[in-house]
Amino acid sequence: MSSYSRAGAHKTSGTSGLAIAGLVCGIVGLFILPIVLGPLAIVFGAVALHRTGSTMAKWDIGLGVADIVLMIVMLAVAAGNGGSFTWNIG
Repeated sequence: MSSYSRAGAHKTSGTSGLAIAGLVCGIVGLFILPIVLGPLAIVFGAVALHRTGSTMAKWDIGLGVADIVLMIVMLAVAAGNGGSFTWNIG
């Protein structure tokens, strides 16, 4: 009779699911809903940084801050243009 050990079956990595979720929120937040996704990226990144200390978690926090700064700039531009914000391409 043989027995199997699960000791070598589980491989851990330095990246957590929260770090990946924060990165996705940070990147998507650059394009849509930065006021919602920016703080989510910061929270996910902070929790992932506390748990794993990965570099991706630091990127999450940076992207979250960039999302919030982008939203503040967009609101300032909209306030300066009479309350509207439009993109003119071409």
